[in-house]
Order: sequence, then structure tokens, then C-alpha cells
Amino acid sequence: MSTLTAPATRQPVRAADRVASARRRVSVGETLGQTMMMAWRAVKKMFRNPEQFIDVTMQPILFTAMFAYIFGGAIAGNVGNYLPLMIPGILAQTVLTTCMATGTQLREDMEKGVFDRFKSLPIARIAPLAGPMVADLVRYTIASGLTFGMGILMGYRPGGGVFGTLGAIALSIVTGWSLAWAFTWVGTIARSAQAVQGISMMIMFPLTFLSNAFVPVDTLPGWLAAFVRVNPVSHLVTAARDLANNGVVSGEVAWTLLACLICILIFAPLAVRSYKRHI
Repeated sequence: MSTLTAPATRQPVRAADRVASARRRVSVGETLGQTMMMAWRAVKKMFRNPEQFIDVTMQPILFTAMFAYIFGGAIAGNVGNYLPLMIPGILAQTVLTTCMATGTQLREDMEKGVFDRFKSLPIARIAPLAGPMVADLVRYTIASGLTFGMGILMGYRPGGGVFGTLGAIALSIVTGWSLAWAFTWVGTIARSAQAVQGISMMIMFPLTFLSNAFVPVDTLPGWLAAFVRVNPVSHLVTAARDLANNGVVSGEVAWTLLACLICILIFAPLAVRSYKRHI
């Protein structure tokens, strides 16, 4: 006697499940290539929207001239004596304030639905996030170069020579890129681009101005000087001064790189995890 078995019940398959099952795993090489493709997209977007370069072109020029002529006589006696103290500080301020735009632009793309279109593409999910981060290195380089260029036009002569100046620029770019992960995380959790910009300014401006970027630490009150000495921005400014003015790789470089590593280890996973919730 044959035994009849009931037909298996077929479960409905959702469209999202079919797409997920059909999507193959993206290799590391493909991920890198797709990241660079997204970086090129971000660079083209920058050049097609010149207003995105206002902060990296006008800010170094305006801040360098303004701070030099307003504070130079009061702090150092004259502008010429103030430039070696101020230019590395302007360098740090310019690069760090430039990286705030990373989170703002990310939030704008998310609001416009750009990332919704990326969901349908067979690409690595990290590529749309990492690509703009790579492209922002162009912005940091332009801002750094203009800062030193404006300082040289005003009479600043880096004692560290070409290699010391390039070392200061490279250290500032690494620091800006590291801190950009924090603003990227803010961009994934804030509700609007305006909120991202407001939160970023509340974070960055105290760190920048409560540092040794524009005034010597020994002129500050004791309680404020204690904070300034442990401020990571102060370590960056001091390291940039040692490199640009003296051509010396001091221990401040190591402290700055350690702060960069800690920032990446904390905020990069947070940014990626929060970003994946939107993809």
C-alpha cells in the first residue's frame, strides 16, 4: 500500500529576499574599486558645484589675514613675529573645520534619496560611505596648501623647509580625515543637514579655539591651560609648529597620531553601523 504525503506548503518569497539571494559576495578588490569610483563621483560633484570649495578656498585666506592683523600686534608685537605661531594653528583650524562638511553632505544625500538608489546596485555597501571620505582628502590638501601659501605671501618663512611643511600638512590631513569619522557618524544619526552642521560646530569650535592655536598656553588661566594641554588639537598644533618651523619630528606627532587612531577606532564602527541601518 502506498503512503500519500501531503504536498509541502510553499512559503511566499519576498522581492527583497530574491534580490538578497541573487546578490553575490563582493570581493575586497571590487570593494576598493567601487570605493574609488564613489570617490571620483564625489570629486566630480565638487567641481560641478564650486560653492562646495568656498570653505576650503576662502576660509584659509580670510582667517589667515584676519587673525594676523587683528591679534598679531597684541600677542607677538607685530604680524611677522605672530605668523610662525599662527600659521600652524590656522592650518589645524582650517582642516578640522573643513571635515565638518563630510557629515553634512552625507545627510543631504540621504535626504535626497541618493542612497536609496545605491541599494539596487550590486556594490559593496561600504563604498558609498567610504568614497566621499577618500574624496575629501582633496579638500584637505587644497585648504592646507592655501593656508601656507597665504602665510608665505604675508612674510611667513617656514624654518623646517619643504619637508617640514609637507610633514605638517600631511599630519593635519590625517587628523582631519580621522575626525571626519565622528562627523560622519553625526550625519547618520541626525535628522537633518542643518542639525548635523549645528552639532558639528558645537563640537569643533570649542576644541579649536580652546587650544594653543592662536595664543601661548602660559597666558591662559590655570584651569583653562590644563584643558588646553590635553586637548588633541593642541597636540596637532604643537606638532605642526615643530615640523613647519623647526623641521623636528617631536613627541607631539606620536600623541597626535594616537589621538587619530583612537578617534577612528571609536567613530568608524559607529558610523558604519549607523549607516548600515539606512541601507
